[in-house]
Amino acid sequence: MLTGKRILLIVGGGIAAYKCLDLIRRLRERGAMVTPVMTRAATQFVTPLSLSALAGEEVHQDLFDLTKEAEMGHIQLSRVADMVLVAPATADLMAKMAGGHANDLATTLLMATDTPVMIAPAMNVRMWDHPATQRNLAVLQGDGVRVIGPNSGDMACGEYGPGRMSEPLEIVAALETALAGGPLQGKRVLVTSGPTHEPIDPVRYIANRSSGAQGTAIAEALRDLGAHVVFVTGPAEVARPAGVEVVEVETAREMRAAVLGALPVDAGVFAAAVADWRVARESGSKIKKDKGALPVLEFAENPDILAEVSQLKDNRPALVVGFAAETDDVLANATAKRKRKGCDWIVANDVSPATGIMGGSENAIVLISQDGAEDWPRMAKPEVARRLAQRIAETLG
Repeated sequence: MLTGKRILLIVGGGIAAYKCLDLIRRLRERGAMVTPVMTRAATQFVTPLSLSALAGEEVHQDLFDLTKEAEMGHIQLSRVADMVLVAPATADLMAKMAGGHANDLATTLLMATDTPVMIAPAMNVRMWDHPATQRNLAVLQGDGVRVIGPNSGDMACGEYGPGRMSEPLEIVAALETALAGGPLQGKRVLVTSGPTHEPIDPVRYIANRSSGAQGTAIAEALRDLGAHVVFVTGPAEVARPAGVEVVEVETAREMRAAVLGALPVDAGVFAAAVADWRVARESGSKIKKDKGALPVLEFAENPDILAEVSQLKDNRPALVVGFAAETDDVLANATAKRKRKGCDWIVANDVSPATGIMGGSENAIVLISQDGAEDWPRMAKPEVARRLAQRIAETLG
């Protein structure tokens, strides 16, 4: 899959840069051409001569090189590749990418390219877990940047946890998948996300605490595997994913209409936190506060979108994935929900206040199917999304 492909390899300044020597060798074994670019910090860990010898090409380092500007120029260099790979992607380099900086050759190339970009993060576990890094990661993924890793394990600093750069063969496999179009190429997948807002009057509504972060991450992960994603979202806090078909709604009834209008699809992932009830008679004007008198609200049940799609006779997706946010007896309640709704899988999680999951950056799920329940460890929501997307790809074949 890599024969004749050109990879623009941007090497960041971290100890994991040593893995790029083997990475270049593995890429060239598979017929790829590698153009190395090094940041100034990267040269403190590996030498330009080593990279050049393995790549069989000159290493580019300087933004202001008049000779090379005349021959090719940094703009052209950024556009002749089939994929731009940043490995290792340090916390600093990720921050510069997310902020749109262009103050050296590496960051200028990343700003000037319209070629797909993949990053392989590598850093200390505390740097990886830092809110700023996680924000930058979310921005990059929202911009369509593919992410491979990081892995968990022992680090050069003596700590243990997520932050190790993916191994060269893992990166090669990710590049092959990306350049081949991904295992979901040609598949159409529906993802619902975010809360719904059910109006009481023109200024008040019923809602829940869903941020939409998990649904967005799932849409991005499916997109990265090659799927055409129809993303139906309520009024979520997070940015809409790039590179997908976005349908914005507000209420449960609007979401139902959008979902049915998106069919047929190969798979449906119903991650939205749809309000179970709405006010039966929405007021057309603001309800005024009347001293001594409390307003009485009568509720009506909202449509059950997951159950309706799961039980369709025509246009039912081959795979229907529901979500169950529970605060008590998670496994029992979620297992019963899967049977009641008729969906294939339920992704269950504990959203009781002590977990910090509802609206947070991490998730800990139990994947429930007819084969039983599978506990996943607590991890960042993008990682949950990548694992779920891969399972969907394997199931759809």
